[in-house]
Amino acid sequence: MTTPKLEPDIQKIVDARHHDPFSVLGKHTVGKQTIVRVYIPYAEEVAIAEGDLPLQRIEGTDIFEWRGDAKIPKRYRLIWRDKDHREHITHDPYCFPPQLSDFDMHLFSEGKHWHAYRFLGAHVHEVDGIGGVLFAVWAPNAGRISVVGDFNRWDGRAHPMRTHGSNGIWELFIPDISPGTLYKLEIRNRQTGDVFYKSDPYGQQFEVRPKTASVVTDNTPYAWNDAQWLEKRKTWDWLHAPMSIYELHLGSWQRGPEGELLNYRELAKRLVEYVTEMGFSHIELMPITEHPFDGSWGYQTTGYYAPTSRYGTPEDFRYFVDYCHQHNIGVFLDWVPAHFPKDAHGLARFDGTPLYEHEDPRKGEHLDWSTLIYNYGRYEVKNFLLSSALYWLEEMHMDGLRVDAVASMLYLDYSREEWIPNEHGGRENIEAIDFMRELNTVAHSEHPGVLVMAEESTSWPQVTRPIESGGLGFSLKWNMGWMNDTLSYMSKEAVHRKYHQDMLTFSMLYAFTENFLLPFSHDEVVHGKQSMLHKMPGDEWQRFANLRVLYTYMFTHPGKKLLFMGTEFGQGVEWNSANILDWYVLDYAFHKGIQHLVKDLNKLYHNSKALYHDEFEWQSFEWIDCHDAEQSVLVYLRKSGEDILVIALNLTPVPRHYYRIGVPNPGVYEEIFNSDAEYYGGSNVGNGATILLAEDKPWMERPYSMAITLAPLGGIVLKPVGEKEEEIEEAESEEESTDAVSKKTVNDE
Repeated sequence: MTTPKLEPDIQKIVDARHHDPFSVLGKHTVGKQTIVRVYIPYAEEVAIAEGDLPLQRIEGTDIFEWRGDAKIPKRYRLIWRDKDHREHITHDPYCFPPQLSDFDMHLFSEGKHWHAYRFLGAHVHEVDGIGGVLFAVWAPNAGRISVVGDFNRWDGRAHPMRTHGSNGIWELFIPDISPGTLYKLEIRNRQTGDVFYKSDPYGQQFEVRPKTASVVTDNTPYAWNDAQWLEKRKTWDWLHAPMSIYELHLGSWQRGPEGELLNYRELAKRLVEYVTEMGFSHIELMPITEHPFDGSWGYQTTGYYAPTSRYGTPEDFRYFVDYCHQHNIGVFLDWVPAHFPKDAHGLARFDGTPLYEHEDPRKGEHLDWSTLIYNYGRYEVKNFLLSSALYWLEEMHMDGLRVDAVASMLYLDYSREEWIPNEHGGRENIEAIDFMRELNTVAHSEHPGVLVMAEESTSWPQVTRPIESGGLGFSLKWNMGWMNDTLSYMSKEAVHRKYHQDMLTFSMLYAFTENFLLPFSHDEVVHGKQSMLHKMPGDEWQRFANLRVLYTYMFTHPGKKLLFMGTEFGQGVEWNSANILDWYVLDYAFHKGIQHLVKDLNKLYHNSKALYHDEFEWQSFEWIDCHDAEQSVLVYLRKSGEDILVIALNLTPVPRHYYRIGVPNPGVYEEIFNSDAEYYGGSNVGNGATILLAEDKPWMERPYSMAITLAPLGGIVLKPVGEKEEEIEEAESEEESTDAVSKKTVNDE
């Protein structure tokens, strides 16, 4: 028996290659006759529920038709029985009109829809009192897109989407499905006919890896309790406030008793207790945007709108941020707009063509990382990223973003031998620069008080300066030069440091050209770079002493602070994301001492206006002496108005007794911090019990001076405490005794 030849449009529906299924399926009026046509693979019988009107199968297909003059409601239901004799009832998706607004789609096409995630993706939706989910995706070069999931046996023939033509947006409202539904997008390549599956670029939840389906999320608003924090943030004078950031990777910070990953809610409670005790003001999360590969640490993102399901649901993550804010801890997110992975289910060749990436690999691929580079010149791609940034700031209440790999975005020739110059023949990526400026403009205007930080490792000018004056508009820039020079210096044996003192002093030549953050991040303790502790030279005692003086230098140097987890207690081995931190080492005095030191440095920094208030302004710092390279000693002032601190660092293991330093004011000084204190694991050499009196004796181009003791590999902080008469008399008596001892020593020699 010969199968009858089908009409071309019917054949295209059967072949799952019709770009406009609504022109064939659903209810149509032809003359005075009404036609209802449905396509339900695996159906044996189909009827319209209203009137119990049976549909007839088109021979050789799973397409069913009803023709007649009965009145069919606008939103009719279908009753159908499958091959397993199970009965189903649902509204016909193809009896609903378009749901997306022309305004939303127009804004998106212009790259100006800051909240594109509100209409693209999957959203619980209601039409004429009928509940379901509205799906929408941008894929201009696809021949056909279908929504597939458990609800249709992952069969792309069942739910092809409606196209909106030239803007490249597809949509489909599927009634009678609910939150928690798993789904993907089945896409047919227009040119080749190839069919492949993609996760939703705007998906707000995903299956736990290694599975990759998107999940429909509930649209019930979360009941936030951080209004007080957000209101305060709007007027927060962050430029003149202390900021100390604890960077961490959630999966390897702590785990459960069986080694299982913790939920965001449990992590929130543990983290808040710890960072509050340690004195940090903020945490920075390594990327928790969804990613398939644990070993990427989140930097190869596939879900730009979804907190990773490794640690729970989006609601769990909202609880995490909310809990932090209620306990006065800010939360920053490491955000990755520089590149994306090639995973088949992700953005790579999303509609069968290079859509999010450049077609030419000289512009579109990071060879170092084997990832793809966004086409920032395409409005819809730029909108995807800008909307992602706003999603985390608005929907998740994040306090800011740390933008990863900014240098790779700025330069067209970044880490590549072959590259394409810009329209002016230069190496600057003009489109990426425009994107970053727009990111900063939108983020700061929409959410006053949030910070956008650049991980930028070159000397690109004005990264943190206003856009109107030619800057990029970031709030902060990671001071990678300071970090590299400092760690290079500290890795040298003390006997060689006198030849490299400029590595510590050089930072003050540019310290106030940007709003700098001083980072000792995860990047410094992986890939064979060793832990912070084991970068330090010498025996065990010297390594810990070096680390203590290094942190003292960091916390007294101008700039906001960032420490990666584990560095605050001297983790001995390199960080490994597969294992939790070695918390057990806190049973040992040296490691506990480092933890005590960081806690007290945080306290010193947050309570000393001289250290934080003007740290972006040159008036906040003065060298007292940066020339004593022979003894590897540095002495400097930190100040804000009348608040003054004197910092002295001895970067050799030789204690310096009666070391004279110049000071700006007369009177008594008190040692308020000493990295060599026994409490921190040190040798307790210092000036703790000594009243230090500034003499009327010029020194180091200062009108006053005093003799102090510098601990081996130690740093001290001195603070003027006034001119109390009894203290001055006592100090003068001690000074006379000291002078007598000094003279006797000289005479004996």
